[in-house]
Amino acid sequence: MAGSCGDGPDEMLSQDTIKALWDMRGAGMLCDGLLKTSDGGEFSVHRVVMASCSEYFRPASFQPTVMYGACKALYFREDCCDFLLSIMAPENCISIHNVAKLYNCFDLTSKAYNYLMQHFIEVSKRSEELLSLDINEVEAILSDENLNVIKEETVWKAVVRWIEHDSANRQQHIARLLRCVRTGLVDTNFFVEKIKSHKFVSDNESCRPLVIDTLRFLYDLDVVVHNDEVPTPMFARPRIPHEVMFVMGGWMQGGPTAYIESYDTKADRWIKVDDVDPEGPRAYHKCAAIGNEIYVIGGFNGEDYFSSVRCFNAHTKQWRSVTPMHVKRCYVSVAVLNEIIYAMGGYDGRHRQNTAEKFDHRTNQLSMIAPMNMQRSDACATANDGYVYVTGGFSGSECLSSAEKYDPTADQWTMIAAMRFRRSGVGCIGFRNCVYVIGGFNGTTRLVSAEKYNPETNIMNTRRVYVQIIDNLVFAIGGFNGESTTNLAECYDPTTDQWYEATDMNEARSALAACVISGLPNIRDYVHQRRDNLMEEKRQKMLDILKHRTRHANRDDKNA
Repeated sequence: MAGSCGDGPDEMLSQDTIKALWDMRGAGMLCDGLLKTSDGGEFSVHRVVMASCSEYFRPASFQPTVMYGACKALYFREDCCDFLLSIMAPENCISIHNVAKLYNCFDLTSKAYNYLMQHFIEVSKRSEELLSLDINEVEAILSDENLNVIKEETVWKAVVRWIEHDSANRQQHIARLLRCVRTGLVDTNFFVEKIKSHKFVSDNESCRPLVIDTLRFLYDLDVVVHNDEVPTPMFARPRIPHEVMFVMGGWMQGGPTAYIESYDTKADRWIKVDDVDPEGPRAYHKCAAIGNEIYVIGGFNGEDYFSSVRCFNAHTKQWRSVTPMHVKRCYVSVAVLNEIIYAMGGYDGRHRQNTAEKFDHRTNQLSMIAPMNMQRSDACATANDGYVYVTGGFSGSECLSSAEKYDPTADQWTMIAAMRFRRSGVGCIGFRNCVYVIGGFNGTTRLVSAEKYNPETNIMNTRRVYVQIIDNLVFAIGGFNGESTTNLAECYDPTTDQWYEATDMNEARSALAACVISGLPNIRDYVHQRRDNLMEEKRQKMLDILKHRTRHANRDDKNA
């Protein structure tokens, strides 16, 4: 059974009797009670069944679909939780949570609350149920560190929406709810113009201390002058992310590595993962995430070219081998579409490949698909709008500017608009119905430019963009700068068309592979643990910079 429900009629009556009662209720036979919802929904019931299950029932607070599920819970609990899960949406997840909690369906209660946390951005905009919650319930939700928001501005807007629903009675709670917003993580201009200046805040004296503390934090006042450790205040501590990026293997200065790091976007920190592949390092491979598992595909360890595929379960932290590919593939291109992994091209130690194959993790089966039009190694692949795209690469004699897409329903490759520049060792990703291509090597020069392909127009435009997407940001990580491997990480925000620096990886490497996993049950194992120490880490970094500058200044004075 999907939920762990408490005592009910299914424990007192036979399943045949329960089903008969449920069918009779649906037909209106022998019903002697009527439940009404606040928006006009009506449900005929047998009062004796209702009384046997609950002494207290509040139908007015539920939507009709949720009320239907509640009635079914009382008559036929075997299917109740599955039904409620099947209709769960941002508009009704709060009602489902309340129904499950009322009837002690502990598993469903947890799943509904997790859904609320994960989809809060949509809930905050679309849910009318959120507006009906009392101050204690709203405060509990907004202060939860698992609340999944890309920006704290979303939390502030939810506060305003809830208060404005009944401002006469709710405006008094602004100070309580403002403390739920991680104001130290809000954009400075937004805080000054939208929060500090908002009438709810400016008219409330109780908000003043938090406003002052936030301004001091946002403007970095007195951060460096402290002699003692500076803790990160609660209003500036990042929440726990719902997705995490893994960077697997690669090539360091001394050779291939099995080193793994995870990236916590909320804290902007890289975390070393100790659970490396016991079968050893690999570089020039690719990885793909499905569910809680990461598939590491192909590659090279300095001696051998791999056809093997290794699987790391980030939940259990166990490694296993799955069906190997039909062809050895170093410099392989990989994409995931509808939980099918596609592996294309690459180099087997002798030939550049145009062959391609697909892997179904549900059956552990690999099968060949139609070959590409071009031989490609060191190309890049991505999935977008039902197709698999492959861009650039090296043919064995030249770097390629061509690109093609694969239609899995027709098992057919089609050439698309070529890139403006030849690009081998390129990165690409599908994002918002377009394909972004960045970097690479044109045969003489390492490129920093990017291009954007629009499938609707079949046009490739030069643009600035890249590689793994997390929290709606596009990340470019590691690589080779022409002289050495690098640990640099940058992120691109498509909404502002701007690049920003991220914290450097712990280890410099190229030829790495990266992927993103969402909703890991044990995601805390892969995020920064000292979230209360971030401000002190920043202070120490600033002190190190000042010391470095002072040493250089003193050295220059001596040489003058």
